[in-house]
Amino acid sequence: MRRFALLLSLTMLPLAQAGATNLDTATAGRIDADVNTVLARTGTPGAVVAVYRKGELLYRHAYGVRDREARLPATPDTWFEIGSITKQFTAAAILQLQEAGKLSIDAPLATYLPDAPHAGEVTLRQLLSHTSGLPEYLDGPDAEAFAIKPQTPAAVLARVAGKPLDFKPGSRWSYSNTGYFLLGRVIEVVSGQTYDQYIREHLLEPAGMRHTYTMADEGRLSPMAVGYRHEGGQLQRAPAIHDSVGWSAGNLVSTIGDLQRWNDALAGGKIVRPAHVALMGTSVTTTEHGSADYGLGLFVDKVDGQPRIGHTGGSFGFTTANEYFPRQDLRIIAFTNNGDNPEPGEMLTRVIFDQLYPALAAAAKRPAAGADPAATASDKAAFAQIQNGKVDGARFGARLTAKLQAGLGKRLAGQLGPFGAPTDFIYKGTRHENGMTWRDYLIVFGPGSTLKFGFGVDADGKVASISMN
Repeated sequence: MRRFALLLSLTMLPLAQAGATNLDTATAGRIDADVNTVLARTGTPGAVVAVYRKGELLYRHAYGVRDREARLPATPDTWFEIGSITKQFTAAAILQLQEAGKLSIDAPLATYLPDAPHAGEVTLRQLLSHTSGLPEYLDGPDAEAFAIKPQTPAAVLARVAGKPLDFKPGSRWSYSNTGYFLLGRVIEVVSGQTYDQYIREHLLEPAGMRHTYTMADEGRLSPMAVGYRHEGGQLQRAPAIHDSVGWSAGNLVSTIGDLQRWNDALAGGKIVRPAHVALMGTSVTTTEHGSADYGLGLFVDKVDGQPRIGHTGGSFGFTTANEYFPRQDLRIIAFTNNGDNPEPGEMLTRVIFDQLYPALAAAAKRPAAGADPAATASDKAAFAQIQNGKVDGARFGARLTAKLQAGLGKRLAGQLGPFGAPTDFIYKGTRHENGMTWRDYLIVFGPGSTLKFGFGVDADGKVASISMN
């Protein structure tokens, strides 16, 4: 009942608050409809989206409200926390300093921060690419209580000090805010400036970004969006990550126009040399799992079979996305004031791309030949159990069942449950690896919300392993 009341209150507002378009009416209408569907489905109060083709504005719209309680509309110049999109700024700063001869990204961290955790074992390149194996400082049951209070760098790093590496550096990929926090400290030591001073003087000002600040400035920014998230099925104001905790891993606050100035400046060689821009957008290779689908501060993957380079951002009350599709020379930016997972920010970039290129979207959802209806039905049932956190030992192998019951199942249920029930379970093929038969699917949950999921089946026909994306 409360969920229905929330959606009703949103639909009573003028959802498309402000806009500009160079699209045909039909395409713009389909994009607008899909964006509104995502916002309603996720209970997102407000959003701003912008699309650029070949650097020229193609579409821009603001939706809903930046402040739900005061009923203040979102506008194209509303400030949003951009979260981990900050990481590409940190990465560019490190590469600038390499160009200046002040550091080498292949040097051990100990060269610049000898007392940092595992400083002699990891390189700056591994920090930049999330292949260091450093544990996460924002993990743990007390992470939120820690994150909303001011902290010193020593207090942040104390959360990982003494902990072993999660894996051998360079062997795997695992997203690590810790690595980017340490890179912020490297920037300070090498440049002799504070991180914020360096970013403003050497990145924001050369890019002409006069509307980008940090979380510490939010109290004086207007119009500043209020961040929200769902708790117990209710939309509530989200707590704010303290600037000292987000810092070089995610403390920037910006507008869609200013972020596009950054995109233009970076691509145009105004920040770092073209060779370093290319390096940022080239996936690193791990020794155990091949491509990491991540470069230096940028994800490198595919959507609808098309190359995509960019980054998402998330804080307690915001999710954002800044995505570039090189084949189409297309840039899509989406800001939302909803911090839920799955992320509404990325959903919006997906639905916009799908509406601009419907043939590509249709081809990506085309099932592979050779599907076994009985096997697909079994895999659907297994996925439902994983989503619900109630696994059946008769369906899963003994080793995976033990892992799921020991805590993995609870984590996966927390991650996958919010996607909701699948609307489509598309068979994408079978492969044979590591003594198992893998059945791969594209699971669809609604516009802009999909998940690549694989089931590794052993000789007894039980699910012995799973893979996501």
